Amino acid sequence: MASAPAPGPAQTLSPSRDTETIGLIGLAHGTSHFHHMLLPPMFPVFIREFGLSYAELGLLMTVFFTLSGIGQALSGFLVDRVGARPVLFAALACFVAACLAAATATGYPGLMLAAVLAGIGNAPFHPVDFSILNQRVSPARLGHAFAAHGISGNLGWALSPVFLIGLHHAVGDWRGAYVAAAGIGLSVMAVLWWRRAAIAHTPVHQTPVPHAAHTAPHAQPAGPAEHPMAFLALPSVWLCFSFFFWTTAALSAIQSFASPALHQLYGLPLASTAFVVTGYMVTGACGMVVGGFLVQRVQRLERTIALAMALSVLLLLLVGSGWLPGWMAAVATAAAGLGTGLAGPSRDMLIKRAAPPGATGRVYGTVYSGLDLGFAVASPAFGYLMDHALHAQVFQGSALAMGLGIASAALVGLRLHQQTQRTRAGATA
Repeated sequence: MASAPAPGPAQTLSPSRDTETIGLIGLAHGTSHFHHMLLPPMFPVFIREFGLSYAELGLLMTVFFTLSGIGQALSGFLVDRVGARPVLFAALACFVAACLAAATATGYPGLMLAAVLAGIGNAPFHPVDFSILNQRVSPARLGHAFAAHGISGNLGWALSPVFLIGLHHAVGDWRGAYVAAAGIGLSVMAVLWWRRAAIAHTPVHQTPVPHAAHTAPHAQPAGPAEHPMAFLALPSVWLCFSFFFWTTAALSAIQSFASPALHQLYGLPLASTAFVVTGYMVTGACGMVVGGFLVQRVQRLERTIALAMALSVLLLLLVGSGWLPGWMAAVATAAAGLGTGLAGPSRDMLIKRAAPPGATGRVYGTVYSGLDLGFAVASPAFGYLMDHALHAQVFQGSALAMGLGIASAALVGLRLHQQTQRTRAGATA
């Protein structure tokens, strides 16, 4: 039986159907973040087994992020052309292959193959996810969809090290842990295939032209079709890209170096500071829940982003000042995730508003490639600070990067507000 057509932008589905789509996409997104951390938890094992250096292992992640970033921008065009669902299944298949490559690796080339496959698999997820959510979920529930999407990613990040390291210690076989991880990918594919009608996505060239009432302010109601690359001329797209670059650079500093930096700066034991990153992710997830409600009630989304992330900036600056007691510095670092979480749904809605009609996959692919670039560039930069005992500057640099992200979001919001004002003025003229 043919699946029901994907809903148009004005069509409102029942809460249960929206919830099913949101849940399935959240499962897929969480799976992508799970495989995002496929190799790093086992770095000590690879050093012992294969005699590798941290520089060689770091190159694995550089390859991962490079392929993911380039592929993310390109996959947006593919999603708009062939639809999101087949691209989603191909990406999950790459993750399964990456797990099996890691499980059978006998040295550095096998691990590099796993990094390549995982990077290719990770590339399409944001264009895929947001194309499906924007097309299938009712507008009134999109904010909650974006919140659930962000929460699932945080949970995937948190689960991967626990799963891989825990299974490795439980059975004494790191290869078996990767085989089990492949089983997770296959299980998710099976669930998504079973409920595939709920994640159907109509390619752009088959999607009916939206009614004028739902057309973005900068879109023209009539005229010749735009070139597929025309969206690249929009300043808002590149401002959104820069927003992701800076905010991900800040996240990279926390994920990779907050624990040792707190240890060096405040004398806290590493056994305790290791939980700070988990706390940052948990408070971020809590913030996303609240942010999902806020996004439906706020018109100027950049203000929500600025206020929420300013809280994180303030907390990180306090940590970097060295003025706080050690335990309070650890709590403040973890609590900084709340601000970034609050901003998350507003960030994703801001990108939706900046995207021209018919270019959702391409815009999300291009914008989210800033995330991969941020990870790739920030890790060695903040690692340099750690190598030179500039531990306070790790937190100050993270705060600075967040501040630049706030500025980027403010410029996006300002441009969209000006476009809306011009449209209204033209309509009343």
